[in-house]
Amino acid sequence: MAGQCRSVAPFFDYPTNNGWLAVTGKKISLSGISKRYGDFVAVGNLSLTIEPGEFVSFLGPSGCGKTTTLRMIAGFILPDAGTIKIGDVDVTYLDPNKRDLSIVFQNYALWPHMTVAENIGFGPKLAGLSRADIEKRTNDALALTALTGLGSRFPRQLSGGQQQRVAVARALALGRSVLLMDEPLSNLDRKLRVEMRKELKELQRRLNITTVYVTHDQEEALSMSDRVAVMERGVIAGLAPPEELYRNPPSQFVAGFVGGVNFLDGTLRHLDGAYSSFVADDGLEFKVARKDGVGEGAVRLMTRPEWIELRSIEGTGENTHPVSIDFIEYLGASRKISATTASGRQLLIQTNDTTPMPARVGDRLSFHIDPQNLTVVK
Repeated sequence: MAGQCRSVAPFFDYPTNNGWLAVTGKKISLSGISKRYGDFVAVGNLSLTIEPGEFVSFLGPSGCGKTTTLRMIAGFILPDAGTIKIGDVDVTYLDPNKRDLSIVFQNYALWPHMTVAENIGFGPKLAGLSRADIEKRTNDALALTALTGLGSRFPRQLSGGQQQRVAVARALALGRSVLLMDEPLSNLDRKLRVEMRKELKELQRRLNITTVYVTHDQEEALSMSDRVAVMERGVIAGLAPPEELYRNPPSQFVAGFVGGVNFLDGTLRHLDGAYSSFVADDGLEFKVARKDGVGEGAVRLMTRPEWIELRSIEGTGENTHPVSIDFIEYLGASRKISATTASGRQLLIQTNDTTPMPARVGDRLSFHIDPQNLTVVK
């Protein structure tokens, strides 16, 4: 029962042959798990199935429950209710080292007095593997993470990216079927984060390890994951492949958390054929691509900043309206533009650096939104 630890399964049986890296990712099943701290519900009745070899990210702001969920999967926190299975084994109350999983922490948690090789081989040594098996696992893990030749160094002699690789190599050396990652890139600079997320995804795909990744960075989650679970106040507010979640978010919270967004409140009326007519509360009119299951009446639409096209002041036609430019942020590959419509509505627009329509603060231009790029959100 909740609050008690009991050992049901034997300690994980580490393979000792040359094929130890032939990991078979296992399914993770979360059924109604909950965790409370007094009156605060950290995680509430959460259910989720993660398929073997799948990469799923938990994304959300601080305090949303993503790390608590990860730590319940790991066994560092026991749920107050619900069950957790890895494969066919109920691990809800098993000790962490009996769950067939490994974890990469945010701060890497490397032993400063051990060399890189000793850090990587520590888990297999603790499990009682032979010296030959430990050496093979260590060397294989070093090669997998591009650390060959650095085994004799200490963590303090490595860059941040190299330390991150050591933490991943140490987790891989355990030969487990599930890999948990708790914001492992947050301590790196932006350029290195971008490089490392590509390396991590390629490594995960190659080894086919079931991976659960926790982050507050929507770019990380969208670029790496097979599916993204956006969490809000202890529950999953949205769960879908990255592109689907971005283009058709299930709620206003999800829409706002996974990228920039403009909301438009107004009234929707269906037209003949594939389109609907939308009149915003400030009088702006738009044609909207008709979506199954969306009825007439009061609705809220969303559009992404990069879905809005700037045109000259002479621009006319459907879904085109005048706008004045208030503020511009130059970001290298793109520009973020704050603009105001004639009715006083604030818009966020993002253009590529190569966009042919230049914009300067004070310009009066027009904007256009394609009917396919206006989406109803709840």
